[in-house]
Amino acid sequence: MTWTVDEQLALTATQAVAAIQSGRLKATDYVATLLARAASLSSLNALTTLDLDGALAAAQRIDALPAAARAQLPLAGLPIVVKDNINTAGLQTSAGTPALAGFIPKANAPSVQRLVDAGAIVLGKANMHELAFGITSTNFAAHAGPVRNPYDPSLIPGGSSGGTAVAIAARIAPAGLGTDTGGSTRIPAALTGTAGFRPSVGNGGAERRYHDPNAVVPISHTRDTVGPMARTVADIALLDGVITGAGALPALTLSGLRIGLPAPLWEALERHVEDVARAALSRLETAGVVFVPVAMDELEHLNGMVGVPLAIHEALDDVRAWLVANDAPVSTVAELAARIASPDVRAIYDSVLADALGGHYAAALNQWRPRLQQYMAATFASERLDALLFPTTRLAAVPIDDLRGSSSVSIDGGPSIDTMEAFLRNTDPASTSGIPGLSLPAGMTASGLPVGLELDGPLGADRRLLAIGVAFEQVLGAVPAPVL
Repeated sequence: MTWTVDEQLALTATQAVAAIQSGRLKATDYVATLLARAASLSSLNALTTLDLDGALAAAQRIDALPAAARAQLPLAGLPIVVKDNINTAGLQTSAGTPALAGFIPKANAPSVQRLVDAGAIVLGKANMHELAFGITSTNFAAHAGPVRNPYDPSLIPGGSSGGTAVAIAARIAPAGLGTDTGGSTRIPAALTGTAGFRPSVGNGGAERRYHDPNAVVPISHTRDTVGPMARTVADIALLDGVITGAGALPALTLSGLRIGLPAPLWEALERHVEDVARAALSRLETAGVVFVPVAMDELEHLNGMVGVPLAIHEALDDVRAWLVANDAPVSTVAELAARIASPDVRAIYDSVLADALGGHYAAALNQWRPRLQQYMAATFASERLDALLFPTTRLAAVPIDDLRGSSSVSIDGGPSIDTMEAFLRNTDPASTSGIPGLSLPAGMTASGLPVGLELDGPLGADRRLLAIGVAFEQVLGAVPAPVL
């Protein structure tokens, strides 16, 4: 069978694997097509590293396997991109910051290794907000640059996993890995018409779904996690199953599903975003979903007492531990911070180095976070909810800030709001409480920008949440590809 370039670019991860497993598509042909696509779209700054020789060599190894062996690989020949703060053997892991540019770890992060062992091929490293401390992916480092939204290159793609999202949306790769501390897989997914997943973290240990100790340039061990990103939820379920060893998704029907609509996360939305989200609700309701309004009056207060103190206080020790464990080219956080290129990240690291919120840390971790976790669990239980649903972000993509990287935004002409605060409002509670969260496409605004809907589920209910997401996307459909 001869595949056209457009046919190859249109493949989802699941479709691509099936075609390569069966021998209908050569992995080398597919990888070559995507590498050419990456080169032609370099102006989007989706990638910091493109592994031409390594990716083609890996594809040749897949094609050389006996047909029976190739058919047994769950991700046979699947090209992926990996966010540039996740360790990859033989490829730069710079976290988008000058002090780590060119640094090459000795081993893959466990999540990466499981994908590679299953047949995945790393095309390259994805660009990101510097040190993952931001939601725009406007990076000022010379080796990175601002990541641009493929639906309008003058706009942000979201962050911090913006490069992974853009590579997927622009058909440079069908899937990839990002990381999520406060919304960093889900926000860029929402703004680029793709899907992004934050797996359960809970209190760490057995509750943590993905285990990548000292293999990701960190912000907060309490909040950080690797997360898969793709064009469909079904593709995310495929990657999640390989990383965790989970079996098939549980069977479910939409009819009778009880989905909570948390009032605080439906307030003060951009009008065009709310229009798209409400239209999606109507279609899902017609399909049998039962929507349950939930007040959740304490949500924003409880979350506000936890999130920032954890991130600002834990970054100092956690980054230091990664530098030491990985024999990095700088050994102290102060050395790393001295070379930060992005103004907004430099300001945050001033607070990190000063431990500006250290006095609030113990209460945030030991008092307020357990209260938030109990509050979330009680909401699911008392209302008999399968998930919570709300717009992933309050507004669609906004213009790139070439001066600071992140400053302020206005929603429908209202007062200025800090950009990070505006985009994190809806995604942060899942991160802070450690429950799973999934963003999937809801539709497009009248001006042609994607809008995402987020599903949050109870702790540990990751596969059921993904099954709900698959069922929802079958009703809502995919958004149109960007015209590039």
